[in-house]
Amino acid sequence: MLVLSNVSKLYDGASSAQSSLLKNVDVWIDQGKIAKVQPHQSELKQGEGLTVVDCSAYTVTPGIIDCHGHITILGIHEKDMDRMNSLPSLVYVEKILYTTLVNGGVTTMRDIGGATHQMKRLVDEGVVIGPRLKIAVCMLSTTGGHADFRGPDRCHAQLSKMFMEGPGRPSSIVDGPWECRKRVREIAACGADFIKLCTSPGVSSPSDKLEHQDFTPEEIKAICDEAAARGMKVAAHAHSQSGIKLAIENGVYDIQHISFMDERLVEAAFEKGCTVTPTSWIIAALLKSDDLPAAVKEKVQKVGEVHAQAVRFAAKGGLKILAGTDPVLPGMHGQNFMEIASLIEDGLSALQAWHGATGLAASEIGQDDTGVLQPGRRADLLICKGDVLENPALLGKGGLIEVVKDGEAYRGAISAIPQRSFATTVDQFCPVII
Repeated sequence: MLVLSNVSKLYDGASSAQSSLLKNVDVWIDQGKIAKVQPHQSELKQGEGLTVVDCSAYTVTPGIIDCHGHITILGIHEKDMDRMNSLPSLVYVEKILYTTLVNGGVTTMRDIGGATHQMKRLVDEGVVIGPRLKIAVCMLSTTGGHADFRGPDRCHAQLSKMFMEGPGRPSSIVDGPWECRKRVREIAACGADFIKLCTSPGVSSPSDKLEHQDFTPEEIKAICDEAAARGMKVAAHAHSQSGIKLAIENGVYDIQHISFMDERLVEAAFEKGCTVTPTSWIIAALLKSDDLPAAVKEKVQKVGEVHAQAVRFAAKGGLKILAGTDPVLPGMHGQNFMEIASLIEDGLSALQAWHGATGLAASEIGQDDTGVLQPGRRADLLICKGDVLENPALLGKGGLIEVVKDGEAYRGAISAIPQRSFATTVDQFCPVII
């Protein structure tokens, strides 16, 4: 039994209220799960089956749940996509997964397009170190839509390079209600946990316009109907008002990006019970980037003028706001906590932002065995120094001490906590033959 003793400050992830902040508590961990969280007992002693770790200088939070990941994206330029479509792509995926967990503090991720069931399974089996995954497999769009990355010279009919079709990943490009239905069935057969589609064009895609429409109501209804028949929810990439409206009215559950969402659309989303995942950090990062095509830069500037306001509208209207990184630029993987910081900058309270990256996220993506530091939940947690709750950016400035997933530590910073040994995992799958 492991006891994190006398934790200075603990956020339990259960809500965005002050009642979820606890001080001077002991966290008991047994067989990878939280056994109890209780006021500090000074009489606890090392030994007799107890490993006691002094955490009086630390803040503890649940492990981060990133609701908008892309473990198969290193960048949005053609050379980046070529690299991820090459033979060693799985090596890059392994590195992304590792840094997302160990440096980014992400213990669970909803990959919103690109990850295959093979990648998810390799994490589950312990072959690859990374956050456990919920996967969409594809990011559905129409021909010429957001997922159709053919490059700027489109008359050459070059195949789309974004999430290219291959084993375990059907094509993302669909047209017409019946093709949409078939593709959802294929994606479900490939092991998807939910469905992702694009109801509006995107910022980074090369030739579409923000105000254009992607998919008809009939196509979206077909996708949502097939998903519901298989017990899956649908998330939609939607920047424009028309795309957001289409998603809300035709059965989409989670609206991603929400750049041009206004109070009227917030009200409509609330009535339908939709959640939103704003992806604030990527908008800020794109605005600062000096390595974007002119057409992309123009769209980024338009989105940057309204995005923070949309987040404030969503918060004021009572929508459930999830934290999602959308790490499509180089260097973003492993800094996933910056989405929490960006949501705070956009007007959410610190605990609202943290709740959207922990307990609320867990319940909304169907991973409700984690996200909250309560008995019976997975022991997924971060041990930190400094006030990372008010200033999450400190996690990237020495504030992240240890990442614990299922009761095992991955950074090796606190030797008393059981460490995850990759060598042991390799031995398990590659035994020595005598």
